[in-house]
Amino acid sequence: MKVVVLGCGGSAGVPMVGGEGGGGDWGDCDPAEPRNIRTRSSIFLQMDNGEAVLIDTGPDLRAQLLAQRISRFQSVIYTHGHSDHVDGANEVRAVNRVIGQPIKAYGMPGVLAEIEQRFSFVFKPWTPPGFFRAVLEAHPCEIGQETAIGSFAFTFFEQQHGYAGSTGVRCGNFAYSTDVVELPEQSLCALEGVDTWIVDCFQLTPHVAHAWLDRVLEWRERIKPRRTILTHMGAGMDWATLCATLPQGVEPAYDGLSLHLPDPPRAKA
Repeated sequence: MKVVVLGCGGSAGVPMVGGEGGGGDWGDCDPAEPRNIRTRSSIFLQMDNGEAVLIDTGPDLRAQLLAQRISRFQSVIYTHGHSDHVDGANEVRAVNRVIGQPIKAYGMPGVLAEIEQRFSFVFKPWTPPGFFRAVLEAHPCEIGQETAIGSFAFTFFEQQHGYAGSTGVRCGNFAYSTDVVELPEQSLCALEGVDTWIVDCFQLTPHVAHAWLDRVLEWRERIKPRRTILTHMGAGMDWATLCATLPQGVEPAYDGLSLHLPDPPRAKA
């Protein structure tokens, strides 16, 4: 399985709109370092058998897919309904056209309902031929229950994201936890045995809705992944500074980071 980080920025990206002369607010990030350029958070899973899964459709999706030369996937997982994770929903229309079929959308029932409310057209049945709009098929999921997505087994775990919830995703020995500030005990248990974990770390100091560095390190001590990769990073998280100061086994993501991992278990028939 190949995991591609399409974007690893917070809701405003890096640089943020603003700055001197309107050229962008970089915060503490060095604008000369290209790995500090962060689009909104999303990842892509490519299985060895050709099946592919996108996690979240942020507002930068079209540019992300073009940058990584991705044009095909059969499924999308939604972690929660915030704008920086769903506002690119209509961009999957181009992928509908490439694969010639609807795309299956997985998420908690409330999240799928929120997406349908905001993008009322996406879950309407497809009327072939052609795609004049994005077409998704809703597949509600449950926390803790194994879900077959294509040929492979995924599980979802609960996360607290400030005043709202979000969903963590585990696929074999890989897990993804964007937009999380609290992990309940059952979710920490669900993460045990994970080899590679991509996890929200918006800034160095405490935040009301996102994990910060010390919190991530506490979770890491409990879960003990071999590799911990920070995502959903704000403008206070300079890539080179993080690389120089993080403990071994912890690293910042960057847009376009590609990981090669064993394929996850097949779903039960």
